[in-house]
Order: sequence, then C-alpha cells, then structure tokens
Amino acid sequence: MYPVSAGHPNYSSSGTQGSFIPELWSGKILAKFYSSTVFGEIANVDYEGEIKGYGDKVIVRTTPDITIRDYVIGQNLVYETPESTPVELLIDKGKYFGFKCDDIVVVQSDLRLLEDWTADAGEQMKIAIDTTILAGIYNQAATYNYGNTAGVKTQGYLLGAYGAPLQVTKNNVVDLFIDAASILNERNLPSTDRWIVIPDWIANLIKKSDLKDASMTGDQVSPARNGRIGSIDYWNIYVSNNVYTVTDSTTVPAWYCPFGHKSALTFASQLTKMETLRAESTFGDLVRALNVYGYKVMQSANFGMLYLRR
Repeated sequence: MYPVSAGHPNYSSSGTQGSFIPELWSGKILAKFYSSTVFGEIANVDYEGEIKGYGDKVIVRTTPDITIRDYVIGQNLVYETPESTPVELLIDKGKYFGFKCDDIVVVQSDLRLLEDWTADAGEQMKIAIDTTILAGIYNQAATYNYGNTAGVKTQGYLLGAYGAPLQVTKNNVVDLFIDAASILNERNLPSTDRWIVIPDWIANLIKKSDLKDASMTGDQVSPARNGRIGSIDYWNIYVSNNVYTVTDSTTVPAWYCPFGHKSALTFASQLTKMETLRAESTFGDLVRALNVYGYKVMQSANFGMLYLRR
C-alpha cells in the first residue's frame, strides 16, 4: 500500500475509504535464476537403457585385463579365459514434484501459469539431483587419487585431506589443476573428456591469477546452463554452487571438488511420470512428475577428489 500522510483519506484498494486506486497485476513474472547443474556434463549416459521405475537395473559390461607373458622358443603357450565382470547400476533413487493450480487463478491471470510453474519445477529437479550426486561421490575415488600422498606412482601430490584441507590462493590455483592432471596422467588416462568441478570462489581466483583469460570460452552452450568457464591443462572446468561443502575439524568450511575422466561416473535417469489431472476436491488441475535415476562411480581409478579451503 502506498504511504499516506496523517489525516488524509486512504483510497487504496485495501483502504477503508473506497477503491479508487485499484490493484494492477503485471503481465510479466519476476525473473528467477537457478544454480548451474553439471551432472549431464561430467557423467556418461551410455548405459541408460530402458528405465521403468524403482529397482530397475542397468547392466554394464567391463573389459577384462589380458595378461601379457614372456615368450621363449619352444615353450607351450598359456591361454586364459578372459572374464568380463558385469557392473550393476541400480535405479534406486527418485524425486518428484506436485502442485495444484486453481481454475479461477488461471482465468484471472493472463499468464501461462501451468507452463511457468512446470518449467520451474523441472529446473529445481535438476538442481536437487545434481546436489545429491555431488554429495554422494565425494568418498569414492580410488586410493592415491585423493589426500596428501596422491599419485599412484609418486604419492607426491597434495590434494588436501580431512583436518588439513588445501588452502587455495590466486598464486597456487593454476598449480592445483596441473597437479590434478598429473594424478590422471599416472593412471594413463587420455587427455580428452577430462572434467573438474569447482565452486565460484575458485573461479574467482583463476580470473585473478596470471591465467586471467582462462575463463574465456567460445562454447556454443551457455555457461549459465552447464557452468563451464574454459579449460586449463586439458580440463573442462565447470563452476557449481552445488559442490559438496562441509565444516572441517579445523572449523573452517571445506569443499570436496571432484575431477576425473568422463568414463568414471555413469548416470541414468528417466522421467517416468508426468501427469496433469483434474482435482477431486476443488476446481483446478493437479500437476505431478516422477523422475527415477541412479548413478555410480564405475571406474574409481578414473576419478579423484580435491579437498579445499579458502
């Protein structure tokens, strides 16, 4: 209600003197902004298959290790039977939304409320799944792909450990990416399809470092949607406010920042239900949707974790 001086009649729509100043509903909706999501960029979805509901499984075949043996003239050859151990991806998680939109609200509004609210729910669904995944994989890296003795061959890299998170500054932030790359190099992983997820404060340090142009990108996909800010040493860098954060035993906030090759993490999802129903107890529509999904670190050797503080 617009302020009125003392003693002056109030003619607003909520006043007691009349309704000379009517309420006006805008034909526009206040803009709403969403956290960037990254799970669609860092995970492979090659094995989604046909998912119908909770409890479904996606069976993933693995490539067995073939033994290489020394040979001398005249020896009998040894033949092995390679075994491909299947890995199960269980679709054991689900998230849903549901809301009601009364007919009168729709009639009185010139906005496409159902479409707008459904679009909002879809964005919130992605953020919720993204947050769950980033919080669920923090402790699944292979030995020597995390901690302060990282490196399967050298054990010579400091990536931070609980009780001793690695402090990142603009002077050492680039070194951090190079060290993480060496972790995967020691695993003989290809330089392509590497990714790393960082919070915005680390992106801030990159922009202030000697590598100020590292955040410039010519990608066709907007950074506002996938969080990508550029590349350093073969890393596809993604910025997310959904990075798993804890209060360390040192009482400082610490971030678990995952990195790896796209082969490490598998994700499968299916929007199994999306329905609009007539409400029984009122005049209006009910909108609801169910998204079932599963994720798994399939190859922990291709996945690592940084444990960082400001």
